[in-house]
Amino acid sequence: MANTNFSPGLNQALALDQQDPLRKFRDRFYQLEGGKIYMDGNSLGLASKDAEDALLRVLEVWKKEGILMWNIDDGYFFQYARILGNRLAKLINAGENEVIVAGNTTVNIHQLIATFWQPTKERYKILVDDLNFPTDRYAIDSQIRLKGMQVEDVLKIVKSKDGIFIDEDEVIDAMTDDVAVVLLPSVLYRSAQLLDMERLTAEAHKRGILIGFDLCHSIGCVVHDFQKIDADFATWCNYKYISAGPGASAGLYVNKRHFGKPVGLAGWFGNRDETQFQLKHTFDQAPDAIAWQTGTPNHFSMAPIEGVLNIFEEAGLQHIHEKSLNLTAYLMYLIDQNLKPFGFSYNNPTDDTKRGGHVSLVHEEAYRICLALKQHQVVPDFREPNVIRLAPIALYNSYEDAFKIVEVLKQIGEQKEWEQYSAVRAMVT
Repeated sequence: MANTNFSPGLNQALALDQQDPLRKFRDRFYQLEGGKIYMDGNSLGLASKDAEDALLRVLEVWKKEGILMWNIDDGYFFQYARILGNRLAKLINAGENEVIVAGNTTVNIHQLIATFWQPTKERYKILVDDLNFPTDRYAIDSQIRLKGMQVEDVLKIVKSKDGIFIDEDEVIDAMTDDVAVVLLPSVLYRSAQLLDMERLTAEAHKRGILIGFDLCHSIGCVVHDFQKIDADFATWCNYKYISAGPGASAGLYVNKRHFGKPVGLAGWFGNRDETQFQLKHTFDQAPDAIAWQTGTPNHFSMAPIEGVLNIFEEAGLQHIHEKSLNLTAYLMYLIDQNLKPFGFSYNNPTDDTKRGGHVSLVHEEAYRICLALKQHQVVPDFREPNVIRLAPIALYNSYEDAFKIVEVLKQIGEQKEWEQYSAVRAMVT
């Protein structure tokens, strides 16, 4: 777990980098021009050479084979979503054919809610929190309306007391007899709080409630064991910590006990392989997570997943998680040592067992400080109203990066450099 025996000064950062077993993987990723320090990998991971090679390979196969690409290598590209799904499954310790690469996070939430939310007179509510990424709510609200019901009648919201963290006890208390389905984040995108998914799942199942998770802000950074967690479903994007590129196809997990359950949104790639090209007008549902696919998979959005998974498998997720915890602990240490006099604090958990992969740096001038950081060749991430997310990615960020960022923030604080910038929000922050 994370080190707590830090000391100030650049020398320790350099020493930690020398001891880092993952340092060799930095060269497998393209760094930004001009020596920029990239701290936004929890929004969009950097491109890797492995991802590039895999994408170019698929392009070459298409160029040479055309439609025949479906048949080469024993149908490898026809089964691409299943093959990559089974490799992704190792990152959450899911079972064989419980994970499929498909769609995007929002479409997958539509698919999963349409499948698992089957309201009755007694059980009809969907339990959520008020801190999850908004797209999850948009999808759920849409599904409620599609069934001709009122959002305010169906949605049960556990509200955070402080707007930062979720109280798991309150979530459990809200699992009443009228709740049918629960959807929660694994890690909160603002505060990096990591929920105890195993506990929450067990409590839901005790009450006969189905439960699923949005893993967007944890997969590829946090070690999950879905054999133990035993949730009913989950989904995630693959462009953050996984670093599979903008708009990369997403992941979708369905617990094998639900194989055979009628899918909410049926499509021809969810049909059983043996009858798929018979093109009958009766859906012959595939017997595993393949069934939750809809249309033809986007191979150009899937190929980078194949490439970057080579890196994850070489590095080992446990090592990645350990370094992530240590990097974020080191950042917090440096913030405590250097930035408090200038109005900085952080609102993420300090407990390793409750923290995801980023530090939520807080300042009343967070937005303008982000603009100043970019002028100093640092790429952070801003989240309303006052959070600067700093995500040191274990595979390509260094301890020296963390040290330099805090030095830059100290200069910005000392000189109040944010005063040079407008507070008017840009389109992408």
